[in-house]
Amino acid sequence: MTTTTATGTREVPQEPAEVWRALAVLEPYCSVCDVSYVLDGGAGAPGIGTTFVCSPGRLDGTPAAGAPQGEIVEWEPTRLVATRLRLTPETWTTRIELAASGDGGTRVTMTITHEPTGGGRVVRRLQRGAMRRLVQRTVDAELAKVPAHVARVAG
Repeated sequence: MTTTTATGTREVPQEPAEVWRALAVLEPYCSVCDVSYVLDGGAGAPGIGTTFVCSPGRLDGTPAAGAPQGEIVEWEPTRLVATRLRLTPETWTTRIELAASGDGGTRVTMTITHEPTGGGRVVRRLQRGAMRRLVQRTVDAELAKVPAHVARVAG
């Protein structure tokens, strides 16, 4: 399978621990993304292997059948979180790395990888350029939301 990866970086003035709380801790509802998360009931504290379901909008009740399934695949508190989200024709992996910047803020580096799980090689080859642009736009859009995520947690 052909994977497509894009990376971007953004600096914010808040310290890494505050940015971690804003970006890595899955709350039941994220108003910035307008997405609800349902963590695996027996998971306890989040970490590698924690599974979740995500659903667009504020969820009242249980997620609809077929809602995207996710899993935390890397977890180093205040430094690194990566999730893998399985959709019907594809898998998206998002890796967020946090590092202290020289001025007391945080450098956020996000890498998103898209991997098709179906379709023929010829179709994937024809779509490669469009997919590269889509994945980069997704990284850019998610990085643009970082200040709003941090403000939501701080507020």
